Amino acid sequence: MAAAQVLKSEWTKIKSVNSTALTLSLAVIVSVGLGMLISALSNNEFSNMSAKDRLTFDPTFVSFAGLTLGQLAMVVFGVLVVASEYSSGMIRTSLAAVPQRGTFLFAKVAVATLLALVVSLITSFAAFFLGQAMLGDHSTDLGEPNVLRAVLGAALYMTLMGMFSMGVATMLRSPMLSLGILMPFLFLVSPILGGVSATRKVGQYFPDQAGQKIMQVIPQDDAPYGPWAGLAILVAWVAAALLAGYALLKKRDA
Repeated sequence: MAAAQVLKSEWTKIKSVNSTALTLSLAVIVSVGLGMLISALSNNEFSNMSAKDRLTFDPTFVSFAGLTLGQLAMVVFGVLVVASEYSSGMIRTSLAAVPQRGTFLFAKVAVATLLALVVSLITSFAAFFLGQAMLGDHSTDLGEPNVLRAVLGAALYMTLMGMFSMGVATMLRSPMLSLGILMPFLFLVSPILGGVSATRKVGQYFPDQAGQKIMQVIPQDDAPYGPWAGLAILVAWVAAALLAGYALLKKRDA
C-alpha cells in the first residue's frame, strides 16, 4: 500500500473513534479554563506576594497553569490512537493491509501528531490570550522578549507529550497498562522527585519537567539547562519511546 493511502487510512481510523474528539476537546477546555482561573487568582493575590515571588512572577507561564492537567487528555489521546487497535483486535487487519511495520507506525504517529499539534496551537494561544486578560495590569503580550517562543513552545510541549505516550503505548500494546504506567510516572513520580531536594536533580531530567522549561519566560527553578535544552531532553525521551516501540513492533506478532 502506498504511503499516501496509509496516511489516509490512519486519518480515517482516528476520526472514526468518538474518544478522539472527546479527549482533544477536554485538552483544550481544561487547559484554557484552568489557566484562566489560576490567572485570575494570581491577579487578585499579586499584592500579597513576597518581593521574591514578584521578581519570579511569569505571567506567560501562569496562563499555562492548566496545561499541566490538560496534558493528561493529550496523553490519553496518544495512548488510544495506538493501543485501541490492540484492544479491539483491529491490529491484525491493519498489519495485514500494511505489512511494512515501519510505514504503518510512521503513518499513525504522523497523522496523530499533526492533529495534536493543531489542537495544541489552538490551546496554547487561547490559554495565553485569555489568561493575560485575567491578569489585568500584570499581563504581558506577544511582543515582549521570549513570550512568543513560550507560547509556541507550549504547543510543542503538549504535542511531544502526546508522541511520547504513543511510543509507550506501542511498546505496551494495552490502553490500561499504558495509562497505568504513564499516569503515575508523570503525575506522581515526577512531581515527588522534583519536589524533594535530594532527588530534584534527577526529576529535572524527566520529560515533563524538562519540556516545561520551553513555556517559561522567567526561569522558575535552578535547572542546569535552558528552554531549548529542556525541549531537547523531551525530544530525546520521545525518540527513545518511539524507537523502542518500533523495535518491539517489528519483533513481535500482532
